[in-house]
Amino acid sequence: MALSPLNQRRWRNFKANRRAYWSFWIFLVLFVMSLFAEVLANDKPIVVNYRGEFYFPVYRFYPETQFGGDFRTEAIYRDEAVQCLIVTGGLQDCWDDPKGIMEDAKDGEVAGEAIEKGWMIWPPVPYSYNTINNVGTAPSAPDKDHWLGTDDTARDVLARLIYGFRLSILFTLIVTVVSSLVGVAAGAVQGYFGGRTDLIFQRFLEIWSSTPSLYVIIILFAILGRGFWLLVFVTILFGWPALVGVVRAEFLRARNFEYVRAAKALGVRDRVIMFRHILPNAMVATLTLLPFIVTGTIGTLASLDFLGYGLPSSAPSLGELTLQAKQNLQAPWLGFSAFFTFSIMLSLLVFIFEGVRDAFDPRKTFQ
Repeated sequence: MALSPLNQRRWRNFKANRRAYWSFWIFLVLFVMSLFAEVLANDKPIVVNYRGEFYFPVYRFYPETQFGGDFRTEAIYRDEAVQCLIVTGGLQDCWDDPKGIMEDAKDGEVAGEAIEKGWMIWPPVPYSYNTINNVGTAPSAPDKDHWLGTDDTARDVLARLIYGFRLSILFTLIVTVVSSLVGVAAGAVQGYFGGRTDLIFQRFLEIWSSTPSLYVIIILFAILGRGFWLLVFVTILFGWPALVGVVRAEFLRARNFEYVRAAKALGVRDRVIMFRHILPNAMVATLTLLPFIVTGTIGTLASLDFLGYGLPSSAPSLGELTLQAKQNLQAPWLGFSAFFTFSIMLSLLVFIFEGVRDAFDPRKTFQ
């Protein structure tokens, strides 16, 4: 679908801001890659070929018996015996000497007998965010197996960063979109109708904004337990007033403009006037605050995880990694990993929204 002339001008303005434009593409690539985190970092193979058939352990459950094993529980693909079963087509001698048998199976036969050789394709990072690795002392320094080292429970830091980046961005997008929609709608109603409606809303906002959100979060988590969607709900509950003030001010200013009075005189419905005619003119002021809301949401999630009131400790949280960096000063790779991840992520988002703000500003023109 072709863009309207107005949106074409906005897109040209956005592209003219080279920092925002390239930040957008870099962030988009990183975010899309993180959506396929299970393929990039996992302790299960992406594809398994066993006796001529293909299996996809990343997306499906396969019991060990599927590959000639003894147990009906999910196959532990990092176990050398299971790998030997797959490579040799289910040879039962794998339980005795898996390494030796796999060495012999390289030429397609074991002890002079032909085997139906299988294979596996592993992710670039063969560890998931919760994989416990046998690395001796934890946290361990970066090496050829763990590019960014491991944390204090022997989990791969790079894998946790990939999953944590996705979790932080998805959390931020959900909270920002929903809280912005609620805040814009509330501010529009206040500013457009004014009078008693505005007065009642303002008193409610004063009471609501003074509520100690951290105490509420602690109480709710103590009763209901920690979880992703509960944290999203609570964050939205206390985050939506952020845009109310600026949207209210824009609507109070614009409701007496000539084009608004003309639309009322013509019988245009209030909803149409609010969201089709006034809101686009209020978008610049609204978008100016969005970078602060986005970065504040990421900071809120990281802060709660750092304090122990955010996501469960097993979740791939960047805030939990920051806490580990504080508790393990002898492992500087933890602090550097968290710092650079936050720096890159927040910088890209701020640059992108800076370009979006300029694109919606009618005073900005493409050069």
